Amino acid sequence: MAVTEPAPVALSPAHEGILRRQALRESAARTYARSLPIVPVRARGMTIEGADGRRYLDCLSGAGTLALGHNHPVVLEAIRKVIDSGAPLHVLDLATPVKDAFTTELFATLPRELADNARIQFCGPAGTDAVEAAFKLVRAASGRSELLAFTGAYHGMTAGALAASGGAPDVRVTRLPFPQSYRCPFGAGGERGADLAARWTEYLLDDPKGGVPAPAGMILEPVQGEGGVNPAPDGWMRRMREITRERSIALIADEVQTGVGRTGAFWAVGHSGVVPDVMVLSKAIGGSLPLAAIVYRSELDLWKPGAHAGTFRGNQLAMAAGAATLSYVRENGLAERAGTLGARMLARLQALSTDHPSIGDVRGRGLMIGIELVDPEAEPLTVTAENGSAPPPDPALAAAVQQECLNRGLIVELGGRHSAVVRLLPPLTLTDEQATAVVDRLADALRAAERSPYRRAAAGPTR
Repeated sequence: MAVTEPAPVALSPAHEGILRRQALRESAARTYARSLPIVPVRARGMTIEGADGRRYLDCLSGAGTLALGHNHPVVLEAIRKVIDSGAPLHVLDLATPVKDAFTTELFATLPRELADNARIQFCGPAGTDAVEAAFKLVRAASGRSELLAFTGAYHGMTAGALAASGGAPDVRVTRLPFPQSYRCPFGAGGERGADLAARWTEYLLDDPKGGVPAPAGMILEPVQGEGGVNPAPDGWMRRMREITRERSIALIADEVQTGVGRTGAFWAVGHSGVVPDVMVLSKAIGGSLPLAAIVYRSELDLWKPGAHAGTFRGNQLAMAAGAATLSYVRENGLAERAGTLGARMLARLQALSTDHPSIGDVRGRGLMIGIELVDPEAEPLTVTAENGSAPPPDPALAAAVQQECLNRGLIVELGGRHSAVVRLLPPLTLTDEQATAVVDRLADALRAAERSPYRRAAAGPTR
């Protein structure tokens, strides 16, 4: 079936009423609803149908949660099977056949060196709780309290996870430079910039006057998502593994958004061959339902019973849906497919920059793609990129592009330090035809936004 641009449809009174009541009743902290004023009523695969009758291609995928898209048949079948069986849906942390099947399937996908010697802790159903559990674990195992994190990071919104994120208002961890080529903190970019970042990390940890106590752990994202889709160089990842191993620091890989094939490998650490001490997992592992866990080396399993708990850590429906998703991705080679199709989309998007100087950088890995929009007419920033100076980010243009995408039936997200990065997180079931439609609609939206008279008056960062 051809993927065509939806025709404009007048908003129905019911549609308008639901949005109006949401604005009146829900908190000022709501985010996605502000930039995506739609009322989803049906969804299948990559397509969402709104209450207004319009259809949208969903390149948000529940912020990376929907590896197989909306309502995939294998997910629905797994959920129905548990419901029809009469099995209890709430079991705290008791053993069940559903949990055993999920854990077995999960361990089959992990780096073998970790899976052969691993323990799993199921957490509250959000990734941020799994981050908190990882911090507790490494602190209990090491007897230390200090943590290492990176600029631009995002690990969640609970107190400890937020403190390790790039936008933390109250810094409680040591912040290290994350390598970037386009906006390199050292003005070098590429391998040289990554090497400088690693050297600084080593120097700071070994400096007796550096003011950094021996840390319990280092947490990093193999690809920073909310930070602007910044892939960590494989060589730098291996350096971080060496640095932490030599200093008895637990390495924590936050794979909440990068896991389950998203980046072209089943787990993003697989690109570099790094085996972390702890992996933080959520989003796609629940097959569209809430589920979070940490997997870690058994030597770290030194905490007391009840050291980390949660009433809803035994989500049976999510475990069934998650096991079905993990199995489907593994058996159908969807990680490899994401790598191939993602590279094709990146190439097409990079080609657009020839005619659009407002595209500062296109980057990503697999089906985790970011397009940083800039103001090419403004004075370049003093921080240089690998290929010269970089213009300042243009969040107003990014907001206008997001709106123009929505007008064309395409849902995209914004991210990065200034909300100037248009993010694409399509499901791994994306077809060639849909991939072409996504790039075509995005290109058309960019052209319209660049001509838009309200571009400069558009809202600033949305989160």
